[in-house]
Amino acid sequence: MQLVEGKPKLLDQVRIELRTNHYSPKTEENYISWIKRFILFNNKTHPDKLGKEEIQKFINYIAVEKYVSSSTQNQALQAILFLYKKVLKKEIGWLEEIKHVKRIKHLPVVFSRDEAASIIKSIDGVPRLVVSLLYGTGMRLAECLRLRIKDIDFGMNQIIIRDGKGEKDRITVLPIRLIPDLRLHIDKVKKLHLMDLKAGTGRTILPYAL
Repeated sequence: MQLVEGKPKLLDQVRIELRTNHYSPKTEENYISWIKRFILFNNKTHPDKLGKEEIQKFINYIAVEKYVSSSTQNQALQAILFLYKKVLKKEIGWLEEIKHVKRIKHLPVVFSRDEAASIIKSIDGVPRLVVSLLYGTGMRLAECLRLRIKDIDFGMNQIIIRDGKGEKDRITVLPIRLIPDLRLHIDKVKKLHLMDLKAGTGRTILPYAL
């Protein structure tokens, strides 16, 4: 396929479309990975020259030969369909010959309070603070790791979780017992940030945020 001069490469087009539609960085990483694997599976043929038959072969291959889970198979399919629908502007239609992996239902493993406390006590430093926040607030790991200072309300003892599952904001409780450790961590990070700024570094990228 002859590319127009100045037009972004295919994977860059995918990234632009994902970010324009506010997909999470993790989803972007996964989608790009699956699209790359799809292209390599088809001997580096441009997806514009491929279609329904090649998609079905790839999805069946990862299910039958690579033994991926049903959720992983579905993620791969969604990544490829995103490529065709949003980037290449092509409708693939119904894929009737896909061998779907059977979803196995497992009962969740729930720790008792004593077990959870024992695990937290065995961890030190920032990881301990992260695990304590996960346990005390119900946040997902990715939500906790991208938490920003402005989203922590010490006065109301609450945390605003932005762009959570389903791209929705929500509010959760901030456990009072974690406030001293959280304040201490913020003070340490602020001092480190000031030192980095003096050294000419200390800047970062905040996707979809000002």
